[in-house]
Amino acid sequence: MREAFARLMLGASGQPDLGTAETLGGIDALRVTPAERTHEGTAVWLHGGGYVFGSPETHLRPAAALAEALGVDVVLPRYRLAPEHPWPAQRDDALAAVRAVQANGPVVLAGDSAGGHLALVTALALADDDAPVRALALFSPNTDRTGQSHTREANMPRDPMNADEDDRQLAALTFPHHADDDPEVSPLLADLSRLPRTHIEVGAREVLLDDSRLLAGRAHALGAAVSLHVEPRAFHMWQLWTPWLHEADASIARAAACLREALAA
Repeated sequence: MREAFARLMLGASGQPDLGTAETLGGIDALRVTPAERTHEGTAVWLHGGGYVFGSPETHLRPAAALAEALGVDVVLPRYRLAPEHPWPAQRDDALAAVRAVQANGPVVLAGDSAGGHLALVTALALADDDAPVRALALFSPNTDRTGQSHTREANMPRDPMNADEDDRQLAALTFPHHADDDPEVSPLLADLSRLPRTHIEVGAREVLLDDSRLLAGRAHALGAAVSLHVEPRAFHMWQLWTPWLHEADASIARAAACLREALAA
């Protein structure tokens, strides 16, 4: 699975020459620097892949696009993967990396799919520690495993990148000792009033469409500042196909606008 996803994203060329390796809080990471820094702060992108595959390398292109749109460096931590390292290894690595970045200035978080789940859980944990990030950009986050979503089943024929059955198999590898209603597994059930400014992007054809709609609705009801964009024809993780897909560029630009506003505040 890891090799196949890497081939899908990187082709025969292997690792794109975009990132600089570093270590943050004991966690290896790649840093992408824009041509011109226009704002203070750093964005941390937590990559997707069901917590089982994916890497900073597979997500360098969208991270580089975000860096250019936002005008700040984007850091991608190499958090540990399941099943070798079950939860909460991923959360612990993300927290260590983000706290190290926070020591040098304001931070905004981004994440796609499982990385969106990780960004959401990480942001809530940092808020609990009185060290909140400035803002959050979530691309098709996985937010609920308690059966509240209707699109996990209804959209399976329309989502070429994801299926509920596959998602549940990956979750079983990642959360073998956690119940579905644990707020860290289903952060829809967490205290979302503690969220920073949050922007969510999701495709209308996605299995995870309701995960985003439910999150946005509950966060708004609890007083959080949240915005949601539903892209009519997009498939899961379409942002990874920047710069060739116009909808990917537009999605990253919308997320950057939200993050930029928070950094400038």
